[in-house]
Amino acid sequence: MAPIRITLDKSNSLAIPAQPLTPAEFAPFGSVVQNPHPSIHPSPSLPTNLAYNAVSANQGTAIKYQHLSRPLDLYASAPSKVSSKPVLNIFVCAARPLRLRPPPLPSSSSSSSSSSSPSPSPSPLPPRGGAGLFLVTILERHPFTTQTFVPLAQGPAAPASSYLVIVAPSLPPGPLDQHLPFPPSSPPSSDGTGDEKREEQSATVLPARGVPDLRNLRAFIAGPGQGVTYGAGTWHAPMVALGPPGAVVEFAVTQFANGVGEEDCQEVIFGDRQGEGEGEGEIVVEVPGQIALAKL
Repeated sequence: MAPIRITLDKSNSLAIPAQPLTPAEFAPFGSVVQNPHPSIHPSPSLPTNLAYNAVSANQGTAIKYQHLSRPLDLYASAPSKVSSKPVLNIFVCAARPLRLRPPPLPSSSSSSSSSSSPSPSPSPLPPRGGAGLFLVTILERHPFTTQTFVPLAQGPAAPASSYLVIVAPSLPPGPLDQHLPFPPSSPPSSDGTGDEKREEQSATVLPARGVPDLRNLRAFIAGPGQGVTYGAGTWHAPMVALGPPGAVVEFAVTQFANGVGEEDCQEVIFGDRQGEGEGEGEIVVEVPGQIALAKL
């Protein structure tokens, strides 16, 4: 089935500043996959207060942090009843182009003195990786599964240092989304027992079925050593790698899938035509410059 299309007017325009990715800020949308104690080195004897029930492993040469992110499979509640399978894919993501920030308006005195020689218009798409704006034209979600992105490696020619994570909560159900399959508010849990089952049930807090709540859209910058798990049903943008021309970020991506289109993925496109973001309004993410990125 075709994606939902939403045309934005000027009153819907948004400029969202990108912030550093932290587990606490990202918690409403999923979890951050990162080393929780980078200053602690493997040892047969570890401190007792480490997060995620950390234990010494591999004969004292490794630290095992347990259950940083929990995969969730809700396909048992999908309308088709088609069973799911665990999936591992590799995504090789090229750096996305950014748009120039609008130049400041000239003062009245300078504009009058230079009225005879108009200044040239800025290019709408500067070289990739510079400070600027990323235009958000599409959000997607996977209603019956979590989805985890873990960066593997970066292109040897021009490595990208960071990537954008763009997410939004859901509005209450409405006419635009009434046809979309979505898990019940209390989805069935897995076959786990005891503490494992209770932990999974407490972590299963699903968003509403509705379209994205754009007024509460968030944007984060993930740096090297950070992966993310999008919660089941969480609206998010396709991966946005940052960097100079030719830069790529490679991800291992894990999720569940059953091959039924709208049970695996649902999309909302902003604009009159796919991917073009047409309309008087727009949603942009403000991306800091390379110096700021390097400090994150």
